[in-house]
Amino acid sequence: MRRKETKNLAITAIFVAIFLLQTFIPNIGYIRILPTLPAITTIPLTVSIYSLLMGPIAGTFFGIFWGIARMVQAYTQPGDIVSLMLFQNFAIAVIPSVLAGLFPGLIGKLTAKKKNSIKEVSYTVAGAVTSLTNTVFVILLTSLVFMGNSAKLLGHLGSFAQGTPLITALIIALGLNGLVEAVFTAIVTPIIVTPLNRVLRRVG
Repeated sequence: MRRKETKNLAITAIFVAIFLLQTFIPNIGYIRILPTLPAITTIPLTVSIYSLLMGPIAGTFFGIFWGIARMVQAYTQPGDIVSLMLFQNFAIAVIPSVLAGLFPGLIGKLTAKKKNSIKEVSYTVAGAVTSLTNTVFVILLTSLVFMGNSAKLLGHLGSFAQGTPLITALIIALGLNGLVEAVFTAIVTPIIVTPLNRVLRRVG
């Protein structure tokens, strides 16, 4: 039991270190394409891999950690005005991150005893789900939080016609980033998780 706890602690420490590098070193975790809009992030990949390896509970706590870090970053070093406006809000910063940490762990747990081919497909699905969960819930919660004050945010999302629904503008402005992140995370997650699982099984 102690050996397992030590192994889990070591894995968590490694992933926290990777996450901190992604969060606070430019162009590692956040790749900025358009200066006025939120960056494409590789952090869902880290969250997906950790949650698949460690399970849904650990993944949820990692998601909480991501959400809090995202909120701290919005207050201390926001890369763009939209991120500042969105992620200084606790609900927008934390809830999508928590769910993004939970869901891949649940998928991994449901397929843990399946044959390897099914597991690998589930890793791909888990990667996509992690990224899409973050994007979809950021859009939904933002549209709710800014429902009564959408004009202020719309002005920073792009050149939209007057009267454009906020959720439509958010889908257009943030949706492409979300799709790129989802494809990237879906492709890379099984490439990393499959050999890591084999190694972890050998070391007990």
